[in-house]
Amino acid sequence: MSSIEITKDTYLMWYEQMLLMRRFEEKTGQLYGQQKIRGFCHLYIGQEAVLAGAMSVIKPEDSLITAYRDHAHALAKGVTPKAIMAEMYGKVTGCSKGKGGSMHMFDKEKNFYGGHGIVGGQVPLGAGIAFAEKYKGTEFVNIAYMGDGAVRQGALTETFNMAALWKLPVIFVCENNGYAMGTSVERTTAQTDIYKLGLPYGIPSSPVDGMDPAAVHVAMDEAVQRARAGEGPTFLEMRTYRYKGHSMSDPQKYRTKEELESYKAKDPIEATKQTILTEKYADEAWFDEMDAKIKAIVDEAVQFAEESPWPDASELYTDVYVQEDYPYIRD
Repeated sequence: MSSIEITKDTYLMWYEQMLLMRRFEEKTGQLYGQQKIRGFCHLYIGQEAVLAGAMSVIKPEDSLITAYRDHAHALAKGVTPKAIMAEMYGKVTGCSKGKGGSMHMFDKEKNFYGGHGIVGGQVPLGAGIAFAEKYKGTEFVNIAYMGDGAVRQGALTETFNMAALWKLPVIFVCENNGYAMGTSVERTTAQTDIYKLGLPYGIPSSPVDGMDPAAVHVAMDEAVQRARAGEGPTFLEMRTYRYKGHSMSDPQKYRTKEELESYKAKDPIEATKQTILTEKYADEAWFDEMDAKIKAIVDEAVQFAEESPWPDASELYTDVYVQEDYPYIRD
């Protein structure tokens, strides 16, 4: 059982958060097709419950770090849609000043530490952030998200050992959407129950229905309680699914339409809507109002990005080192 009660307000919050993620990502896909957004772009559509269920548990001071499918993580952590959209446009008003783009969102004020392009590279960084919190004597935790492809990286096992040994306040979350780019889990790992990889290190590990925000909430609450109590890390395998390709250039020939449709039948947004209606937490008029509200937010973000200026060429030499007058940058 969760120590944080799941109420009417929780369900309404989940629905609003997930709908914003979904509509934002749908618009991102459209803009990419129009070449307004360039470079690599990885959409989160279908996986929204993994984040929504966690956000009803953690505190603003808790931190997140993730891989390059990061737009929704930034939204969940409170980075404004305007700053995220401007970043994808490459505009100076973006959360990374237009220098990171889709894959490298970052907002220190919101305790969101990226957006990392090296597969699995964020896992030891998340443990490092957790180490800093323990060293400073705070009660705050880090959640380190990764894809199912990242668990084959050697850095994962090294980090698991260190985090368990030092009882770091970190929650490792594998967002297992079934495919590492276009290669299925069954073809890339001898242990298809990914959560079991944490067990040899004495890390409490379990699978979670990543299509259900309530299941995510309960699992995350237990993990957060352990971390805050100084009992160390937890490893959660969120079993979820992405409806779009690995990236915008993915033809998706590695899966069948029937498989895709079977997961769409479990859509977390629709399931949450049905719970809200069944429990009479809200009526259809509320959903219409929410649709209009989210559409306006996304439209405003696009307008903001369109109207924002490009970075000046001199920005090439800033934000390289903390020391602003560091030598050799121009040499």
